[in-house]
Amino acid sequence: MPSAISVVTLLTDFGERDYFVASMKGVILNINSQARIVDLSHAVTPHSIEEAAFLLQSCYHYFPDGTVHVIVVDPGVGSSRRPLLVSTSRFFFVAPDNGVLTPIFDNELSVEVRQIENRQFRLDSEGATFDGRDLFAPAAAWLTRGQVPGTYGRLVRDYHRLSLPKPEVHEGVLKGRVAYIDHFGNVITDITASDLNTLQEVTKYAEISIEIGGMTVRGLKRHYGQGAKDSPAALLNSNGHVEIFLQEDRADRLLQVKVGDPVVIRPV
Repeated sequence: MPSAISVVTLLTDFGERDYFVASMKGVILNINSQARIVDLSHAVTPHSIEEAAFLLQSCYHYFPDGTVHVIVVDPGVGSSRRPLLVSTSRFFFVAPDNGVLTPIFDNELSVEVRQIENRQFRLDSEGATFDGRDLFAPAAAWLTRGQVPGTYGRLVRDYHRLSLPKPEVHEGVLKGRVAYIDHFGNVITDITASDLNTLQEVTKYAEISIEIGGMTVRGLKRHYGQGAKDSPAALLNSNGHVEIFLQEDRADRLLQVKVGDPVVIRPV
């Protein structure tokens, strides 16, 4: 279980302008003043559950055992969607049941999912528009004080998953999609090194071409410095994903692509 001094991370689409993030932190610290709060991001595109899931998958596992991850990208706030507490062999996750925890269900061991039902872990509020402050923050904070998951509510087995297509090799061609566009305008695909290995086993390719946004990128570079300022290039990034970039500029603008757009890799 988490110790008295625990790490709590926050991932939201709240931005930095309003009082939302500060309110959540205040609630957590009021329950456990020794908690260490880390901002994963508050710049998720508003209501983008898929983007939040990608960001969570990219970094949650670098935190120490016992970390409580709070994810509040919640277009269904106030509705009948369930608030969840997910326990794994290493971490806790507090989030709405809208698919944002799909990477956890896919990748973690010993996953236990519970609905947060105990009124002890909810603040009283006049409205139902801010579960980040009124429910998810206190639920996370009480975990850092040693509350056990079984006190939160009943087990859930029909939790929601995102239905996203997986990269696949068909007739010697690897098809995927744009998964995320980062702050620099780099276009990160859902195609991984493992997918490239599958393509290699099938086609025995010497080189690849990548079709994206109506343009073709040939081969993979090793680092950004090998790219060009006027034409896109590709590499495997440090998370193992195929990424399209423009040296010191925004590849997304040149390619005119968005999350979900197709990416095709062919052997050359």
